[in-house]
Amino acid sequence: MENQTIHLGNMIKKELKAQGRSVSWLARTIHMERSSIYKIFDRDSLDVGLLIRISVVMDHDFFKDISKKMRQHYSEIIQMYLKFQ
Repeated sequence: MENQTIHLGNMIKKELKAQGRSVSWLARTIHMERSSIYKIFDRDSLDVGLLIRISVVMDHDFFKDISKKMRQHYSEIIQMYLKFQ
């Protein structure tokens, strides 16, 4: 699998840019520091509650994006996680 096919931080960063919104806007809207948003961009996974908050304020279903990527790369994802068992 390509290095981190599902990387939530990258997905959020790209969508934020596509919407023409700033890091400051997202930080202010979800009551976090800007530095915390930059840390989110570096993460490949997030707490479900945080992802729900971000999805709601950005009016974007990141869970749908995750599901789509899982379907596209299912066999690669299975192989990657089987290595960890």
